Amino acid sequence: MSHRLWMIGILLTIAAVSLPGCSTGQLYATGQSWQRNQCNQIMDQQERSRCLSSTHTSYEAYQQESSSRNQQK
Repeated sequence: MSHRLWMIGILLTIAAVSLPGCSTGQLYATGQSWQRNQCNQIMDQQERSRCLSSTHTSYEAYQQESSSRNQQK
């Protein structure tokens, strides 16, 4: 379930990229906030904790991870 939430968050973030005046960092933070809100709606504590753990990645760490994945391709 958390994978599904992550994908929805990513899709919303990508859709928001078209908004003028927002930096990619701001859009990432918005997506992370949205995902945290979605995680908090999960009733099972363990699943909620797993979901929330994926929302603590900083934008800089996300960029580095994304860059390393793109270089491996």
